[in-house]
Amino acid sequence: MIKNLLALSLSGLSWLALAGPFQSQQQLTDFTAGTQWFFAIDSDVLASDSRFRARIELHNQSGLDLPGGEQDWAWYFHSIRKINDTESHGLLIQHIQGDLHSIRPTASFAGLAQGESVTLPYYPSAPKLSYSDWMPRAFMVVADMPPAIFKNTDTEDYRQFVRPIATPEHIPLAEQADHPAATMTNARRYQQNSRITSGSALSTEALQRRIIPQPVQMQHRRGFTPFSAAWQLQAQGGLISEESYLSAQLSSYFGQPLSSQQNSPVIKLRLDNSLPGLKPEGYQLSIERQRIQITGYDEAGVFYGIQSLLALLPAQGGGEVQLPQLSILDYPRYRWRGMHYDMARNFHGLDVTLRLIEQMGRYKLNKLHLHLTEDEGWRLEIPGLPELTEVGANRCFDLSEQQCLLTQLGTGPYASGSGNGYYSRDEFIQLLRHAKKHHIEVIPEIDMPGHARAAVKAMDARYQRLLAAGQPEEARRYLLSEADDRSEYLTVQNYNDNSINVCLDSTYAFVDKVMYELQQMYRAADLRLQVFHMGGDEVGAGSWQAAPACEQLFAEPLNGVAGVADLKPYFINRVAQLSHQRGLAMAAWEDGLMADKVRPFRREQFDNKEVIVNAWDNIWELGYGDRAYRFANEGFQVVQSSATNLYFDHPHEVHPEERGYYWAARSTDTEKTFFYRPDHYYSNAEYTRDGSPITDLATLMGRALPALEKPENMLGIQGQVWSESIRLPEQLEPMIYPRIIALAERAWHKADWEPNKNSAAARQSWQQFIQRLTSVEFPRLAQAGVGHYVPPPGAIREQGQIKANHAWPTISIEYSLDQGQSWQRYQEPLSQDANTEVWLRSRSLSEQNSRIIRL
Repeated sequence: MIKNLLALSLSGLSWLALAGPFQSQQQLTDFTAGTQWFFAIDSDVLASDSRFRARIELHNQSGLDLPGGEQDWAWYFHSIRKINDTESHGLLIQHIQGDLHSIRPTASFAGLAQGESVTLPYYPSAPKLSYSDWMPRAFMVVADMPPAIFKNTDTEDYRQFVRPIATPEHIPLAEQADHPAATMTNARRYQQNSRITSGSALSTEALQRRIIPQPVQMQHRRGFTPFSAAWQLQAQGGLISEESYLSAQLSSYFGQPLSSQQNSPVIKLRLDNSLPGLKPEGYQLSIERQRIQITGYDEAGVFYGIQSLLALLPAQGGGEVQLPQLSILDYPRYRWRGMHYDMARNFHGLDVTLRLIEQMGRYKLNKLHLHLTEDEGWRLEIPGLPELTEVGANRCFDLSEQQCLLTQLGTGPYASGSGNGYYSRDEFIQLLRHAKKHHIEVIPEIDMPGHARAAVKAMDARYQRLLAAGQPEEARRYLLSEADDRSEYLTVQNYNDNSINVCLDSTYAFVDKVMYELQQMYRAADLRLQVFHMGGDEVGAGSWQAAPACEQLFAEPLNGVAGVADLKPYFINRVAQLSHQRGLAMAAWEDGLMADKVRPFRREQFDNKEVIVNAWDNIWELGYGDRAYRFANEGFQVVQSSATNLYFDHPHEVHPEERGYYWAARSTDTEKTFFYRPDHYYSNAEYTRDGSPITDLATLMGRALPALEKPENMLGIQGQVWSESIRLPEQLEPMIYPRIIALAERAWHKADWEPNKNSAAARQSWQQFIQRLTSVEFPRLAQAGVGHYVPPPGAIREQGQIKANHAWPTISIEYSLDQGQSWQRYQEPLSQDANTEVWLRSRSLSEQNSRIIRL
């Protein structure tokens, strides 16, 4: 059985009687410091045996010999593509759990003397097309010594431990340069940039008025209003929070407090839901010579009016500025304008979350969906269940998992590694209060019954602790698994032990406990928890098939549970009942609420006032792309979370150096997000994952496509960022920004050109958006301490010259002739010898750089 590998790995530290190769920790450290570890691709193009080929190389330059034969040492490494048991050169590669694999010597291992190398070929389960597919921090364990990381892998610089991905054999479609899924080259990018017609650029005045997201109506008047700290601020009762926010923003912008003089020009904040044309969350903004007035339908509307006023200010603050005299009537397209953030795979800390909340508020997004739990981590302190964070929030080398979870995703063997941590209860309350000030509702997700390994292992550790303390009944109270469960399954993330046992009453005690503590945190923040997101996605097929508690449940007469197929609806119904009893709406990912591959569960089986569905799986060729409409027609409330356009963990461009997974689309750039058309869902079906154009969607999916019969159930849209390959905060923000700004544009504003993205009006709209983005929004992000992505330039060598260009306005290009030691501004073609390597990069007004390209 697959899960027995973990027990074998654990026992493998003691079952060998032979002496290990190292007599001291220093020798182990010297060996891993001097032995270089490399990952490499042999072929990502399917060979005649229909297998992808890769290899691991080790080069012993340590000055120490590694003896042959069986020894009590092991190497451990992370690979997101599962490797089946493989033996080469007397070294056995085995999969443990998730992305963790081990390499152990067998009797036939010849050793690795100093100066020698060994190459271990293997066959990954899928191609590896990006450097970020490989995880850092391979390490070695000898007997009971502390682990030691191979030094050249202890870095986020993939070039230090991954061989170049550069040849046609590495890259599918290398010979088809114009194919949408082909790897981008510098020359191809240059040609694409050359074909861009920018249309008429916005004037300075028009650029100032082109705020993001674009308002419903804007009427211009002649003239400008001098605006400075000499203005006073007045607010209607009930708008204390909004008044405080605007005062702080303007005081910071002007570098001094606003005036308190009664005869000063005035900014007025007020509420009036009776104004003609005004809708919930809407506002009216009027700028006159001596008065600026923001009238909101509700408090959120006032806050969004404030954001529009702030957006009219030049990016650089200081002294007096000129505001255009105008009036705006504005309200949102959708009431759900969301961003999903997975800090469970890799935790990035509180500060980056607070910055995300601030920027969401700036761009009028109002739902923050926090993915708090996963196989790789539990990220929220729950009073009374300390193991959830003491064990479940940390990854390290502990095969027993009584102190921490198994290391995953490049964390390495120590709890000090990347991705570990959690929100304390106080920090989460602080987060909720911060969100409240920005009119953002936080949606907590506790993912289950799958994706729950952190919870399962944490409650196992709790059970062992309390059992040893002589408290067996309390030990079983929140237990999520059975020791004698012999069910066999393997999830898409390569776990075989991550499903909560849905047949245990202790499971539902655990769920209710977590719901209760969440409610208490919201109450402490002067809020009410309204939506409980239970995840529900990607449960491993085969879960519970040999679970004794489930067999007992099947034996009970007339309980509606006759076999394994009944367990999914049984679990969902019980969680829905618990949430309903607590006055909560329930939310789930779409596959958690599917009765089969085509039909959702009946809406009537849930008592909850709202059951919200994140419709994400629109990989069209798999036949799932009509689920958003099917759910809405069935009576569920739907949030479009389409993986093809709205997953921000996918690469910005098809290139090995771009971070991210690519299972839904080979790439998703800002333009692709901008042109997502939520009111014309099927119009987004343009290409399959392999880049083939979609010309007949119904035929591709194999059935007639349902129309949207109940548009009132379409709540809105939401961006997603998953963090498997995003270990650090500085890696996170360039994945989110600026795609989240394009998301905000579509969530708030319905463009006149929709759905025809190829019209002249659509292209003009994009060019104006990107001009505003690079000229104004990028500097504003920098002022807020937020990083963002910048696309690299295109470049070619032609007749002894290097020519470079860029797709976006205001982005400069720099070049280096000394491998990055110094940079100069590129302004015209460079005359360079063909043998001279030239490095180029893009640079935004906010002084953010693109990745470097080389010619």
